[in-house]
Order: sequence, then structure tokens, then C-alpha cells
Amino acid sequence: MNLYNPYTPGAGFPPSFLAGRDDTIENAEQTLLYVQNGIVQRSKIYYGLRGVGKTVLLNKIEEMADDNLVMYEHLEVSEDGSFKSMMATSVQKLLTQMSVKAEIKQFAHKAISVLKAFQIKYSQGNMEYSFNMGDIIPAYGTADTGQFENDLKEILISMGVVAKKTDNLVCFFIDEVQYLKQEELTALMTALHRINQKQLPILIFAAGLPKIAKLAGDSKSYAERLFEFVSVDSLKYEDAKQALVEPALDQNVQYTQEAIDYIIEATGGYPYFLQEYGKQAWDKMTDRCIDLNCVKEARRDFIYSLDKSFFKVRYDRATKREKDFMFGMVKCGDLPCTIAEVANQMGTTPKSIGPLRSQLIHKGFIYATSYGEIDFTVPQFDKYLLRINPDLIIDKDRTM
Repeated sequence: MNLYNPYTPGAGFPPSFLAGRDDTIENAEQTLLYVQNGIVQRSKIYYGLRGVGKTVLLNKIEEMADDNLVMYEHLEVSEDGSFKSMMATSVQKLLTQMSVKAEIKQFAHKAISVLKAFQIKYSQGNMEYSFNMGDIIPAYGTADTGQFENDLKEILISMGVVAKKTDNLVCFFIDEVQYLKQEELTALMTALHRINQKQLPILIFAAGLPKIAKLAGDSKSYAERLFEFVSVDSLKYEDAKQALVEPALDQNVQYTQEAIDYIIEATGGYPYFLQEYGKQAWDKMTDRCIDLNCVKEARRDFIYSLDKSFFKVRYDRATKREKDFMFGMVKCGDLPCTIAEVANQMGTTPKSIGPLRSQLIHKGFIYATSYGEIDFTVPQFDKYLLRINPDLIIDKDRTM
């Protein structure tokens, strides 16, 4: 029998064995069941650093929703994407699925007319209508006021009424939620607040970087009553061990204890790194055993693969001045650090590099760990920066 490599490093790739997330998944399943039975629950926002498996977790809950006949849409927000158009398309698809029952056509008719008004306002007439319900006239003056906070609320409430009449639960799975503009996040929270008050069966499961909790709190003071903010972190030792060992056991491949300890130490227990190291160590094994010699031999390939893909694709998105800022962070030594410490390393003032800090937070490179302090959103990014610039050379003329 030929062995196949069971480790799957990649953007949102599901691992062969999902370790350490059982409690989180069980909690999500309970939330789905409660809302299906008419009991209002808080929506969820899963937050954490890059590489901890937030997208994998979101996809797992999506599968569970599918198994429970929950209607859902998946949205991935981007820095330059149109959340308004994505929401309009998603609501249209969901209403189309729900409108097949003759007894609720009057409710669907109203919801579709509200949605059409929204689409005309926010898609400049470029969106096609696929409803097979005759010539429905847009409900002008409802979801086309130009105030997105009002208009999103109107289309989601209209859809929620239809969902309730058809005994459906509707979920929106929103990845990279930190890229929502403040106006969009505020509108989403306003709509969800009213949805909960009216006990409509709509839930949101979202995933994003750590800054999302602060963004939500800045948008609405009642953010923590709308959402349960769930931290997704690196795996504890036993869970990290399972993530490595379980996929190998299916093919009767064993790890020595020393090899396990070495990999967990090198990866910090971050799920993506565990998958990458497992993949590289697998290719070095002999006689169905991965020992300390194997993992030490694989370390160079592990680092090379991370540098080439996981780190470099992010680093290349930064401007030269932003890179200097990040080199300054590494020069500070222990992280997190303050902007004053970074400014000192760059030979400038905190005020002059304030815009760089904001740009890097917006792009998802760094985040505020607490008031006045910052750190990288990507685990071990400081080590990568040291590998490509060992002397941490900064062009100080460029920072002035």
C-alpha cells in the first residue's frame, strides 16, 4: 500500500483531524438548535491570529448547519470588496429558495419588493433578478433610503419574516469580518439587534482578526449582548499532539515522543504550522516512523515553505515604509511594543508614524493588544523578518 501525506497546510484547508475545537463546535450546534426551536441566541464572532484555523472552524459549523437543513450563505469580505452587493445577492438566493411554498408567497412577495428597492439603490441597476414571481414592483422608500443602516435592517427583517413563516433558520457565515467598513459593521449590528427583538430566525457566524472585538464595541455599545466573541488560539499540548498523531495513525505511522515535542515547540501549537511541519516531516520518515532525526531534517523545508508562501504573500503587500515600521517593531525586542518604542528605533516621532500604524492595522499586519501596544497578527512573523533582514536595517531617511 502506498502511503499518502495526510497533512493539509493551506488557506482554510480542512485538516484530516480537527483537534481542540470540540467545545466550540458543540456550542455552535446548540445555538443552531435553540434558534430552530424559537429561542433567541447571540450570534458568534470567532477571532484570533492568522493560522489558528478560524476559517476551518467556520466551514465546519457550516457543514453542521447543512446537516441540520439550515439555510445559509457564505461571504468572504475583502479590503476592496462590496459587502452591500454580496448581501443583496445572498438575500436574493435565500428568498428564492424559500418562496416556493404557495402559502407564503404574499410574505415572499413583500420581501422581494423590499430587496429589489435595495438592489436598485446599491447595485446601480447592474444586478439581475431571478425571481419567477411575476413583475414585482420595488418597494420604494423602504430599503433604498441611502442610509445603509436602515436599508440593511429592512431587507434582513423582511427575509426573517419569510424564514419564520416557512420554519427556516437562516445563517450568514462571514469570513474576514474585520474588513467590513465601520458603516457596514454598524448596519449589520443594528439589523441583528432588531432581528433579535422580533425573534426572527437569523444567525451570524463570523471570523476575523483580534481587532474585530474593538471595532464592534466602537460601533455599538451593546456589541457583547449581540455577539459572543470566541477566542481561537493556538492548540494546547495534548490537542497539538492529536493534530499530528491522529492523521498518521490511519496509515500505521508512528511519532516518537521526542519528535512530537520538537514540532510542538517549533510551531507554538499553531494549527497551520502543525500541518506544514507534519507535511514536511512525513516526507523524511523511514520505516513508518517519524523520529527526532526526521523532524530536524525537515525543519529547513518547513521554514522554507512558510517563508515562500505563508509569510511572503503577506510581506509583499506592505509598502517600503510599512516594512520599515515592522522592522522597527522587531528591533524593540520583546513584543508587544509601543508606538513610542517603534518610533525610537526608526529615529522619528510617534506622531509621524501614526498613519503607518493605522495602515498596518487596516491591512491586517498588526493589531492593538491593549491600549498603546501592538503586535503582529501572524505568528512568528518577527522571526521571518529577521531571516530576510538579519541586521534589521531601516531606511531612516524614508521614515522622516
